[in-house]
Order: sequence, then C-alpha cells, then structure tokens
Amino acid sequence: MKAIERGVETVIFFSRWLMLPFFFGLIGGLVVLLYKFVVELFHLVQKLPAMSDSEVVIGVLSLTDFVLTANLILIVVFSGYENFVRKVDTAKHPDWPEAITKIDFTALKQKLVGSIVVIAAVEALEVYLNLEKITDTSKLGWLIGLQLTFVVSMLVLAIADRLSGKRAD
Repeated sequence: MKAIERGVETVIFFSRWLMLPFFFGLIGGLVVLLYKFVVELFHLVQKLPAMSDSEVVIGVLSLTDFVLTANLILIVVFSGYENFVRKVDTAKHPDWPEAITKIDFTALKQKLVGSIVVIAAVEALEVYLNLEKITDTSKLGWLIGLQLTFVVSMLVLAIADRLSGKRAD
C-alpha cells in the first residue's frame, strides 16, 4: 500500500511540470501584445500631427493598457513558476529583480486584482475622454460599476488576508 501511495504522490508532485505549456502560452501572449503595442504606437505616431490633445491622451492610455496587461502576465508567469513548478535561486541570477520571484499566493491575488483595477480605470478614463464621440453613455456607467466591484473585491481580499494573518508583499 505504501508503494501505491508513494506512486500517487510522485505523479501528483511531478504533474506540476504540466504548468509549463500554460506559461509558454502566456509568454506567447506577451509576443502578441508586443506586436499590437508596436502597431498601435506606429498608428499613434503616424496620426499625431492631426490629433487633438484628448485623442493623444486616449492613444497613450491605450498603450498603457498593453503595458499593464503585459505586467499582469509576467506577474502570473513568474509567480506561478516560483510557487508551483520550481523555486528560482536568485543567487544564480544576480541581475534578476528579486521581487519578481518572491510573490506568494496572497501577494499574487493582491497584485492581480490591483492590476485589474488599474486596467479598468484606464478603460473608464478612455471612455470618459471620448464622451463626445459616444452616443450611448451607459457604457461609462457599466465601466464605473465594474471598477467599483473590482475595488470592493480587492478590499475584501485584503481584509480576509489581514484577518487570516497573512501579509501581501
């Protein structure tokens, strides 16, 4: 019976390596985001002379969305790898930022929800700055409602983590 238990535990333990294709998929998503970022930046620079100030701000906010989403993906990849697949020895990689590999699950939740709140805020700001071109302003109401939902969720997670005695980094 011990051999069966050990075999099951070994299979479960090594199944963590099945996460690698997911991480590589997310890295592929980063490549896709980079492509779209470069295309958007090119279009922004190309149209810049004819753009109003608010159109420039909206264009830059759109680029910011790509950066925030890319940061979110990196947080998930590094944290997921460190927490579920294999510990990273930062002593062997002195040029790596230590904070990237030292995100526990509690900190990951806070960073993910925080990033989503900021991305939602940028989206709402884009709609707000573009109000004169939008005929149905109910989208702004939905964005603000969604934003508040994310903020409340983040606060509830922070309170739950505080009550459980765990701190986010």
